[in-house]
Amino acid sequence: MRLLPAFFVMVLCPAAFAQKVATPPPTKPPLEAVDVTKLPEGTTELDLFLLMGQSNMKGRGVMPEEPKRDPRIVMMHLGDDQWYLARHPLHLTGDAKTFKGYDNAGVGPGLAFAETLETANPKAAIGLIPCAVGGSSIQRWLKGAKLYDESVRRAKVALQSTADVKGRIRGVIWLQGEANARPDGLPVHAERLRAMIESLRSDLAVPDLPFIACTIGEMADEERLADIQAMNAILLDLPKQVPHTACVDARDLKTHIGDKVHFDTAAQYEIGRRFAAKFTELSKP
Repeated sequence: MRLLPAFFVMVLCPAAFAQKVATPPPTKPPLEAVDVTKLPEGTTELDLFLLMGQSNMKGRGVMPEEPKRDPRIVMMHLGDDQWYLARHPLHLTGDAKTFKGYDNAGVGPGLAFAETLETANPKAAIGLIPCAVGGSSIQRWLKGAKLYDESVRRAKVALQSTADVKGRIRGVIWLQGEANARPDGLPVHAERLRAMIESLRSDLAVPDLPFIACTIGEMADEERLADIQAMNAILLDLPKQVPHTACVDARDLKTHIGDKVHFDTAAQYEIGRRFAAKFTELSKP
């Protein structure tokens, strides 16, 4: 039997490619290194935030042609633990200069979150600590598991490297749940989430550390939708179960990159702004 070229298969049967939507690689130039022992002019504090979760926190949205170059927003690179001007993709796995080793990371909510916070507080610089890993279940984020331990390690490295300017961990934003939105994962998810938050607060020595979750996308086909809605009910209930937490409601955001799983760029920007609004609410005296 003669095989059709991939292009014709995609045209005739687009569903076969629905889960393989590519995200374009980063735009050059290389990442721009930053000296975090000095605050940008006009700022008096450096607020650090952990970005945790799975692929929607990591981001798969299409990136802008021109990278962000704001001296008040910096990011700790996943590959070398060094600080650079923040730009998409925040969860860059590739080399900071050549991008060699880049995976499918794209636009997530982190940069819009930081931009909104900096607008609200002109005296603050924002340091983002990307930690998300695509496809990760909450079991991998519990104390003693690799992703949890790596997040705590990176947070402590961030504090140490910014000690001269008194950098402080101000909060965690969390976008995860697709991996556990299944009959075997849903009944224990709330308790696992609570345990993770309590461990983070203890290990980072911030008892009231603000923790903001976000609902996962309700764009899935009917057979998955009920489990996703059940997961979102758990996430939305978090503020009632754990003090100093909040949950962004993103159930109304339906635009995705073509796979019915990953939010597109516009939705990610909106989620970032909603994360910032929730953080501001939690931070009020």
